[in-house]
Amino acid sequence: MTVSLTDEEFAAVFGRFRASAFRLELQRAYLEPSEAATFARWRSGDPQPPTEVPGLTDWYDQIRAHTAAGRTVGRVRVHEEPPTDYQRWERWIGTWNTAAGESIRYMTRARAHEVGLLPAAGNRDWWLFDDTWLVVMTFDDDGRRLTSDIVTDSDTVSQARAWRDLAVHHSTSTPVGADA
Repeated sequence: MTVSLTDEEFAAVFGRFRASAFRLELQRAYLEPSEAATFARWRSGDPQPPTEVPGLTDWYDQIRAHTAAGRTVGRVRVHEEPPTDYQRWERWIGTWNTAAGESIRYMTRARAHEVGLLPAAGNRDWWLFDDTWLVVMTFDDDGRRLTSDIVTDSDTVSQARAWRDLAVHHSTSTPVGADA
């Protein structure tokens, strides 16, 4: 079963999981309106602490609440070598994500190909919740999120679990490569 989500429904999904949330990130950049200004400031050499950005502070508060309740939140980011400007920014703000309790791991795109994660996993990101359901996201070539769909098909969810395990096993908690 697949259910398409609005942006508001997508944001609300993070209140629905009970034990674990895991994201596989495959895009070279993300064009999320809530990040545009702080990313632009970072690129210009005038970084705004993420704790001063309402959307990011809301995320950190949510992560702290989930982890305080015993839930886990993690992700693996597949990055370029060298990383894109956006990926370098992600590495910078990742410090605040991990301080809030999120586990972030990294692997290069070349490593993802070596271990068979790519091209098999495709070019769609997803969140795996409670090992039983997904939110699959599609993006345009510039990183704009086009769709977010809840997927509960057991074969698709099982494949996502396998890709998660592969990605976690072959990634590191420290960014690798240039500007790590």
